[in-house]
Amino acid sequence: MEPRSAAAVGRDFPYTARTTCYVEIHKDGHVTHGTDRATYERVKAGESKLYAVWPGEWSSHLFVIDDLDEYAKAHGIKHDVQRTGLAEHVHQVRWTESGGEQNPRSPYIGISVSLDCGCKIQSLAVFAAQMREQKGWAVATSGGWGSSSGPEGATYSLRVRRKSLTA
Repeated sequence: MEPRSAAAVGRDFPYTARTTCYVEIHKDGHVTHGTDRATYERVKAGESKLYAVWPGEWSSHLFVIDDLDEYAKAHGIKHDVQRTGLAEHVHQVRWTESGGEQNPRSPYIGISVSLDCGCKIQSLAVFAAQMREQKGWAVATSGGWGSSSGPEGATYSLRVRRKSLTA
């Protein structure tokens, strides 16, 4: 039985679902797993083939990753404005400390962020990487975050390492 095509599923393929497992088979038969840039580069260069196992309700399905562009965009290897909502530019950011109880001894602080550049945060990991590079912020990506919309646009609730907010 041949593996199914991830490209045939299109943008609905669960590239980043926690239940999707990647298996890389190298030309020499060596098997590894992962989703890093090096995996992408080896597959792109033809040094290996990449497969994904996507568990179904009663059985798992095997897919060949045959749309490397979509794979790379989904995993942040290539920037994708549609997925992230974030252009690759220096963002015009306004932020304030969130209301509510803030523990002054906590290394993280809750903040409210507005983007005046027209971008929308759809990927916290990408926004965190951009803010690390642009402002030196250490945005927490392991916890919850949220957004609300009002007449002045969207406001995002994030947690950021307190000491990194000096920029």
